[in-house]
Amino acid sequence: MKTVIISSKYQIVIPKEIRNTIGLQVGAKLEVLTYGSRIELVPIYSMEKLKGAFKGINTEIVREEDRL
Repeated sequence: MKTVIISSKYQIVIPKEIRNTIGLQVGAKLEVLTYGSRIELVPIYSMEKLKGAFKGINTEIVREEDRL
């Protein structure tokens, strides 16, 4: 587990290992989500970058007989 320290300006530095693992670059946008006392930073990717991200996913929908 990596730890960070909040500066006097309420800023943090994301450790290099984590930046490299998820491919964060300078200027990347992150969405900030809170769940109770937990904070999550989620990268926001452009649609162009997401193209093909779900290649091979099963899109078949199994429905009940009365829902056809």
